[in-house]
Amino acid sequence: MAQENQDFYMKNKRTSIKDIAKALNVSITTISFVLNGKGEERKISKEVIKKIEDYAEQVNYRPNQVAQSLRTGKSKILVFMAEDIGNIFFAKIGRIIENIAYKKGYKVLFASTDNDDVRSRELIDVFHERQVDGFIIVPSPGIKTDIERLIASDIPVVLCDRHFKDLDSNYVMLNNYGASKRATDHLIENGYKNIAFITIDTEQNQMIERAQGYIDTVQAARLPVNVVSIPFSETNTEKGKIILREAFSSKSSNIDAVLFSTNYLTQNSLELFNEISPSLMHELGIITFDDDPFFKINTPSISSVAQPLQEIGEECMRIIFKLLKDKDRRNTTKTKVVLDALLIARDSSQRKKNF
Repeated sequence: MAQENQDFYMKNKRTSIKDIAKALNVSITTISFVLNGKGEERKISKEVIKKIEDYAEQVNYRPNQVAQSLRTGKSKILVFMAEDIGNIFFAKIGRIIENIAYKKGYKVLFASTDNDDVRSRELIDVFHERQVDGFIIVPSPGIKTDIERLIASDIPVVLCDRHFKDLDSNYVMLNNYGASKRATDHLIENGYKNIAFITIDTEQNQMIERAQGYIDTVQAARLPVNVVSIPFSETNTEKGKIILREAFSSKSSNIDAVLFSTNYLTQNSLELFNEISPSLMHELGIITFDDDPFFKINTPSISSVAQPLQEIGEECMRIIFKLLKDKDRRNTTKTKVVLDALLIARDSSQRKKNF
């Protein structure tokens, strides 16, 4: 049994640079230069380079990432922490980030926070202990101090989709106020006069700005303000459905259009419309933040405020790699990127009948 265990260990033992050096009778330094692509630069002969590369392939050599990170101080690993990596909005940004990282020789770890501060802190602590090279974070409401600590520890951090107004940080986000104003203007121009804004109950700046864009626009048009807020923790619960049902089925309700602050609230509400009255989907003017292939094929197709996902992902990565190269990150002026959205007008927001 002992012999079998030893044979198993030897069979599965990771081949090291020392093993290759011993087998080929070549110095460890020479092996290291060749395997790191610096053979010609160090004037190592083509014959020796080929011999080392061929042998490394033969024994299926893979570098020890832990040892490399200890030696270089870099893990070549980044983290993308999002509210829900399963949401199509964050998933698409995550994929863009992953593709760019891979081309640069980095890997990306993904994590969902559920917009929960405790979970966010635990994840930050775990990844920090693992010495990842940088964070791209969609922050939950109460982790400003935790982000401050990361920045103070000289860790590259980019906030995505939202930020903290009183924290000087690198971030990439949408012009939420302008996007909401444009969507509300579109509904007003098409004859809708009782527009509701459905959102989550949060102090996060991106949702506050979306709400304010809506409020300022309807007030300027001398129309009523109707904001329906649902606690984030209740968005997929019966309690959340009750809040939505009351907003749309009340006998006193004369809502003729609705602007949703997130795509998941839209999806939940469209399902609910069928329960209340299938005609609601055709009678109401509807616009949602964040596009989804489902909205394009729905009947009627749903108008959306489409965020520039490619730009968001690219800007996050541009900033994170700039930070990785910067030796004086704490004293460098922070990069703050605000992007514009595209309003995609589909069937659901067309001119109101009898207008």
